[in-house]
Amino acid sequence: MDVQQKDLSYFRLRLQELFNSSFPEKAHDQKFIDQRSSWAANAYESAFRSGNAVEQCDEIANYILFEGLHFSKFDTVFKVVCNEFDTIMADEELRPFALKMFPVCEPVFAGYELTDDFANGNEFDLLYTELTGTISIWIEENGLQ
Repeated sequence: MDVQQKDLSYFRLRLQELFNSSFPEKAHDQKFIDQRSSWAANAYESAFRSGNAVEQCDEIANYILFEGLHFSKFDTVFKVVCNEFDTIMADEELRPFALKMFPVCEPVFAGYELTDDFANGNEFDLLYTELTGTISIWIEENGLQ
């Protein structure tokens, strides 16, 4: 296996793992995964050929691979479910319930400008409160099902 293919596979797997855990809405976007992985592998190879240390090559490739993917809407919904509703369901039901709530909560996110560092900003608390309310209303209307 040539080095480029191995690198591409490595980056593809890392991105797929992130999508499976934190961006379920993107988990099946193979075109995006292939393109971003290819860019990261090419950047790594170019940085390495230019004489950069492996750590610097990793940093460059990771910047490209994960650009725009530091704030996860799903992780935020999951955090709300775990923190606010963990007493009304079993631990193993939390993630499946968060996956169910994700499309319900999607319209809430439209009211915010989501950036990579959004979770560190002042509006995050407002979003968190609004998501909590949205999920509470859904549970009142539909039960836990």
